Amino acid sequence: WAGGTPPSGSEVFIGKIPQDIYEDKLIPVFQSVGKLYEFRLMMTFSGLNRGFAYAKYTNRRGAQEAIAALNGFEIQPGHPIVVCRSTEKCELSLDGLALSVKRRPLLQLLGELTAGVAGLSLHPSPFRKGKQMAEVKYVSHGAAAMAKKVLVEGSLCLCGDQIEVDWVKPNVRQELHTTVQAVPETLLSSSRSAEDAPTRGASESVDPLVPLAGGRALDYLNLQCEERQLGTPVFLTKCIQRRPGGWLQYWYQVVIPNYPSPFSGLVWIEQDDSVVEDHKKAKNVVALQLLKVLDVQHENV
Repeated sequence: WAGGTPPSGSEVFIGKIPQDIYEDKLIPVFQSVGKLYEFRLMMTFSGLNRGFAYAKYTNRRGAQEAIAALNGFEIQPGHPIVVCRSTEKCELSLDGLALSVKRRPLLQLLGELTAGVAGLSLHPSPFRKGKQMAEVKYVSHGAAAMAKKVLVEGSLCLCGDQIEVDWVKPNVRQELHTTVQAVPETLLSSSRSAEDAPTRGASESVDPLVPLAGGRALDYLNLQCEERQLGTPVFLTKCIQRRPGGWLQYWYQVVIPNYPSPFSGLVWIEQDDSVVEDHKKAKNVVALQLLKVLDVQHENV
């Protein structure tokens, strides 16, 4: 292809693809109605297709022809596929970020984990009190779709919080950009009171565990386990990845003697002054996560 990037409206979405169908069958079908610029079949890490794909033509007419000719086409007997105009979304939302997460380090981390990041803004989360939502713009729908796959299937966890990754929906975008109160980019101090944390309305309260994010979560977890006669938690942590922006990825395993199963996973933290302090910070963010799990399970008993 020697021309420029095809204009908006040149891409179609293909759905209801059987899992045993791959590019060798799909591409010839979609090439039969127009010249393809790009074809993307979404895959799982295990090697199966995810049931949908995107075909981008060199012009809008190719996309229109594909919709007219192939929507409802039986790619296999009894398996009609869906072909419609792609919305070509380029923005992802990352919801559930701690207030301590700052824009520049997060932008650098996402640039390392995914390709094509074009911009990032932080907002108070419309759905999770005392948390932030990042709006991340990518250079193309293809780059955003690949980033979503990597972040979702990689189970993104930052500073001890599991992050929900999704496309930015129109109503969410409107909510983010009508919120007038910005989240400060300074670290939340452990001594800062809950009343000082940014909220979206006077009637809303912040996460009661937020004040523990400064370094007291581990002590509080030990206290909670003692009160519930669960035994003292045993932590194993190991730094497995370092990123240039000062982010460290830690593997952890926590065994609580009288709890039915151990906890394990991965967390990202911002690098501190020493290896010892980094391990302490990792343990603290893991402890903060475990407190939430224990509180939920405690309430459901």
